[in-house]
Amino acid sequence: MHSQSPKEEVLTRLRRIEGQVRGVQKMVEEGAACSEILTQVAAVTSAVKKVGLVMVQGYLEECMEKTRKLKGKKSGDPMKEFQKAISRYIDWA
Repeated sequence: MHSQSPKEEVLTRLRRIEGQVRGVQKMVEEGAACSEILTQVAAVTSAVKKVGLVMVQGYLEECMEKTRKLKGKKSGDPMKEFQKAISRYIDWA
């Protein structure tokens, strides 16, 4: 089985979400039942949160790598930047 890079995984998920959103729009235009639309909105919301999780995991790995490389050097703290990003994400999620 072919493994995708994190970037490709995110792009694949975003393309799928884009299709889901178009599907929800079509359901609204065609007057689908509210319960069916809400079910699809919940699916889109879950998919967007999964993209966030994939991004968080990738960011964490990136920050840990930068932290290892910067040991002893003076520069911005990658972990603090990571914490800020996670805080913004959690406030939204």
